[in-house]
Amino acid sequence: MKLRKIIIIALAVMLAFLPGCQRNDPDGRTILTWAIWDYDMTVYYRPLIDAYQDMNPHVRIDHVDLGSADFMTVLGTQLSGGAHLDVLSIKDIPGYANLVRQNRLEPLSDFSRTAGIDTGLYGGTVEQITVDGEFYALPFRSDFWLIFYNKDLFDEAGVPWPGNEMTLDEYEAIARSVTGGTGANRVFGAHYHTWRSAVQLFGILDGQNSIVDGNYDFLAPYYEQVLRMQNDNIVQSYSMLRTSGTHYSGVFFNNQIAMMNMGTWFIATQIDRVAAGESRAVNWGLVKYPVPAGVSPGTTLGTITALGVNRNSRNKDLALDFLKFVTGSEGAAILADYGVIPAILDDYVIDTIAATPGFPEDEGSKEALRVHRAYLEMPMHPRSADIELILNEAHDNIMTINTTVERGIQEMNDRVTRLLEN
Repeated sequence: MKLRKIIIIALAVMLAFLPGCQRNDPDGRTILTWAIWDYDMTVYYRPLIDAYQDMNPHVRIDHVDLGSADFMTVLGTQLSGGAHLDVLSIKDIPGYANLVRQNRLEPLSDFSRTAGIDTGLYGGTVEQITVDGEFYALPFRSDFWLIFYNKDLFDEAGVPWPGNEMTLDEYEAIARSVTGGTGANRVFGAHYHTWRSAVQLFGILDGQNSIVDGNYDFLAPYYEQVLRMQNDNIVQSYSMLRTSGTHYSGVFFNNQIAMMNMGTWFIATQIDRVAAGESRAVNWGLVKYPVPAGVSPGTTLGTITALGVNRNSRNKDLALDFLKFVTGSEGAAILADYGVIPAILDDYVIDTIAATPGFPEDEGSKEALRVHRAYLEMPMHPRSADIELILNEAHDNIMTINTTVERGIQEMNDRVTRLLEN
């Protein structure tokens, strides 16, 4: 009997995903199914669902949690099997590219025009996920890079706090001026984590270069700058950081670094650790990402989480309306209320985040949240995962001085070009 019961339940679950099934609940509400990951660990899912249902009592939003590990792969498998999923979370760009190639997503450009959606509010990311003149998702949350700095270390060095319009050359000069001390008491002016993005992606901020086109000559000045700072002991050694497994949070918490380029995901962590007494960097601030000369302040790098609509959804109009709500200003306000950085950073969102207990109180830190343009860390490309592997290997060789900047860049050029030709 137990086995029979299990089989019946399993069949019921399977039938619930089939396109031909009834999509209304006993109260007559239309059911929309939202594919997500980590429902129990994510604070904003339930508030978004509740807010939309309150506004639309004829709709019920059900969620299907596909787990965070291999989410995009599992999602693709579900769609291939005809699962009845209406609204689709998009976790990464390679997965999005696959769904576009498989024709799984509803085109959104005509809908956006009709619905009055201003895609310019997303900081240029919609243009970066456009394929042959069409886009198939809209971002609803994002993270972007800026500078965290330790106000006390600047004050102790007698150096003015950094501002929101730093060029990269000014950033290096400020880092040198605030560096001091020896041994365990040394304060490093800046910090570059071991990710290749912490160095390479300065090179795409001018909008003239791409990390996926097979030519990386433009990276030379950025590697030369970071290696110069490393050689002069202005930043910690890449090799030491790799060998010791040092986490960027630790050196910031311990007052070892005056400035650190890092993503907005660290804001909540820093606030939490200060409140818990685990971060000694209690007097801290934020400024915009430093940019190459001639690039507008507020230009930065980012990642997005987006929503799309299943092209085969039987409730497509409602699914599009829910997408508009979550990715619009109303959804952004809900995310901000929970300390999450949304894709739209309007005045309400910025005011809400800046009012979070523990957020720096200076106006410069609040202004740092205003983004002029955000370039995706890894743009749309069918071979992005393979390109990433090559760039990571070359980055490691350059930063550990196992090769020269010139040879390391040539390795990137040669290997990625061969990859793109095959």
